Amino acid sequence: MKILVVGSGGREHAMVWKLTQSPRKPALYCAPGNAGIASSAICIPIKSDDVAGLKDFALREKIDVTVIGPEAPLALGIVDEFRKARLRVFGPTRNAARLEASKIFSKEVMAQSKIRTAHAKSFKKIADALAYVERQELPIVIKADGLAQGKGVVIAITRQQAQQAIVDSMEKAVFGQAGTQVLVEQFLDGEELTIMAFTDGKTVVPMPPAQDHKRVGNGDTGLNTGGMGAYCPAPLGTPELQDRVRLEVLQPMVDAMARLGSPFQGVLYAGLMLVNGTPFVLEFNARMGDPETQVVLPLLKTDFLDVIESVVEHRLDQLPVEWHPDATVCVVMASGGYPGSYQQGIPLSGLHPTTISSDSSMVFHAGTAQKGNEIVTAGGRVLGVLGRGRTLSEAQREAYRVVKTISFDGCHFRTDIAHQALKT
Repeated sequence: MKILVVGSGGREHAMVWKLTQSPRKPALYCAPGNAGIASSAICIPIKSDDVAGLKDFALREKIDVTVIGPEAPLALGIVDEFRKARLRVFGPTRNAARLEASKIFSKEVMAQSKIRTAHAKSFKKIADALAYVERQELPIVIKADGLAQGKGVVIAITRQQAQQAIVDSMEKAVFGQAGTQVLVEQFLDGEELTIMAFTDGKTVVPMPPAQDHKRVGNGDTGLNTGGMGAYCPAPLGTPELQDRVRLEVLQPMVDAMARLGSPFQGVLYAGLMLVNGTPFVLEFNARMGDPETQVVLPLLKTDFLDVIESVVEHRLDQLPVEWHPDATVCVVMASGGYPGSYQQGIPLSGLHPTTISSDSSMVFHAGTAQKGNEIVTAGGRVLGVLGRGRTLSEAQREAYRVVKTISFDGCHFRTDIAHQALKT
């Protein structure tokens, strides 16, 4: 059996790594992949947003199932194109992926489905948006409507910051087409939680709750990033809360998309804010999160390939999906300067076989490349170092033990991943 994974980050490395554990021993390909993925799959030099190139490859190589990692190809309609070519693919259609590709569309569907979310208003004209924020309570949230690689959200503490965020998005086009429309949203104060779910368009199977660390600095300070680490399970996500999220958030959204004629297949990601214990949706994503995938997938006991096929074939209700009772912590090692500008091509040291993978640790490559005999940096987030244990504290200790053995010039990482959960 041949499987193609699309993408080049830590999320995709985690997917490939998990698929290598399948007793069915599939032949694995990844496009474009990275230096870490290359040890487990054949890397194909096709960009993840080259829909035509990926389709041609899948047809030529007779790929049995293609798994889409990042959001960009989903928004471009890769699933629709693959299905037209009678290729099996794991992920939502272009219309279903609008839940992530358009924050305005997502808000509209949430309103229709009575899913709790912050009050928000959308704007096409900059003057209207600027006038609106003059009348609103602070802080306030400004969001670019489209895909902005996790950087299109500004929490404005002052009116000046709110106005600047609107000007940057709508006039200066710092997010390109993604920011031509903006959403001005009520600020919610609480604790964040991520609950992802497998869904075949009807059945919803939630994954264990995780918490991402978006800010670059310890204590959740500094600029927003794509994610500096994560842990799972997050104690905030009690069994009662998980049931509530399934019944009040995930299943209603899957049912709504089916009613709209765009059944959602793949992974539905709910980014939540718990306000006095009540879950509000901050955002929906149309794929697995990064770095949440790196802490959730290792806990999947059921064969990941079986899950993928049951989703693609609309029979998820027939598959018992089981999870390990362990805990996981992932620490992201980033390039100097990230999330701002950074150098690439810096050699990594310490990636020895005993370090890279064991029963209690794994190093996922997020932004690396092979250069001769060396592995070098090729992105802002370079590695995701996973620790696993019976408890969160064990997992955290293991993650940081491995982090200390790896180095590259300019490397920085947070030293407090999962600390908040361990305080409680």
